[in-house]
Amino acid sequence: MSFDYDLFVIGGGSGGVRAGRLAAEAGARVALAEEYRMGGTCVIRGCVPKKLMVFASGYASAMREAQAYGWDVRMGRFDWPSFRKRLHAELDRLEGIYRTNLGRAGAEIFEQRAVLTGPNSVQLADGRTFTARYILVATGGQPYVPEVPGKELVWTSNEVFLMEELPKRALIVGGGYIACEFSCIFNCFGVETTQYYRGAQILRGFDDESRGHVAELIKGRGIDLHVGTDIERLERRDGGIWVKATDGREATFDAVIYATGRKPNTEGLGLEKAGVELGRWKEIVVDEYSRTNVPSIYAVGDVTNRVNLTPVAIREGAAFVETVFKDNPTKVERDLVPSAVFTQPEYGSIGMTEEEARDERPIEVYCAAFRPMQNSFIDKDERVLFKLIVCTETRRILGCHIIAPNAGELIQMVAVAIRMGATKEDFDRTIAVHPTMSEEIVLMKTPTRTA
Repeated sequence: MSFDYDLFVIGGGSGGVRAGRLAAEAGARVALAEEYRMGGTCVIRGCVPKKLMVFASGYASAMREAQAYGWDVRMGRFDWPSFRKRLHAELDRLEGIYRTNLGRAGAEIFEQRAVLTGPNSVQLADGRTFTARYILVATGGQPYVPEVPGKELVWTSNEVFLMEELPKRALIVGGGYIACEFSCIFNCFGVETTQYYRGAQILRGFDDESRGHVAELIKGRGIDLHVGTDIERLERRDGGIWVKATDGREATFDAVIYATGRKPNTEGLGLEKAGVELGRWKEIVVDEYSRTNVPSIYAVGDVTNRVNLTPVAIREGAAFVETVFKDNPTKVERDLVPSAVFTQPEYGSIGMTEEEARDERPIEVYCAAFRPMQNSFIDKDERVLFKLIVCTETRRILGCHIIAPNAGELIQMVAVAIRMGATKEDFDRTIAVHPTMSEEIVLMKTPTRTA
């Protein structure tokens, strides 16, 4: 059978673009359809704009510390409109790079929605239909907002980057990394920030001790954090948003931002018509090679709800091309994926939590929480945390958790050693870089506890 394309990609995010570009460079006839903007969630309404907001918001505490160190610094007002203009110019630039690199490789780009009409066919929004030997679905995820009276009044992470001005009072709903990051960002911008989370502690799924440490730090920075609390209803009142919480608390905010998780973006894609199996959360079910139950249809990235991180989606896109177009079956290793929560300070982690590890094997836990030199000099009470989880039998490092400024940068370096199978004795043999706060990771000699 003759096809219009060897590969048709639905979704122009990091995973889809990487797969489309590499396949085109390998000589395949490739088309890609994206209905919104090239770059997907990460570039346009996720990681990149969020991290730029983290950078901008971090200067508030930096200026206060500069004053304590002796600098004649005057704290002014943060100019959101000026930052917003520069932010969107940068996103436009990055989107252009994605489009240029994909086109340069020889792929054809359709800037409109595409849906599946069969195992080897797609239809564009303008009615045109195409056939392809393989179809790759890489449509990512979208914010999830639970049903609550007044939900039409709330923002999600999608709208935050588009706001015209900063609110004076903001409520962040959720306890995951996105919610915690936005709480810190708004707080540092000078917004009166409250955070509600219905669970017992923020950052579910991360190490328990580290979760508690982050919670205390962000409360210490002025965020009004309430756990075991959810929203009962919202109403527009007196120019603000009145909120009734499940614990009876009532308050009015200028903005309510929901960060209560994300769901796979599979609705209305024609997957059922093509015979593609979906899971409990409407994610596309795939095997270890990202292949669905339909041999010609694959899926990568958040739409599969495996490890929902941009670098993983990129790796999955590359592995798909190796498998399908280069006759080199390739799996993506997901057992040791480093991650960072860009709170202030940051939380970087890789490997197992203490709770996971102790349920599987005997472990030693090495942990140190202390004031680094930069803080102690100016009597700033904020403490960093370094934690290693070690298998008692093999001596391998099973997990590492760091809460400190630039923890995301630190955990990337540690991840290489842990991926290579480093032991506690390998860390012990490494000479410290002094004076640094990170030297603590090779200086912890006595276990804090065993389990």
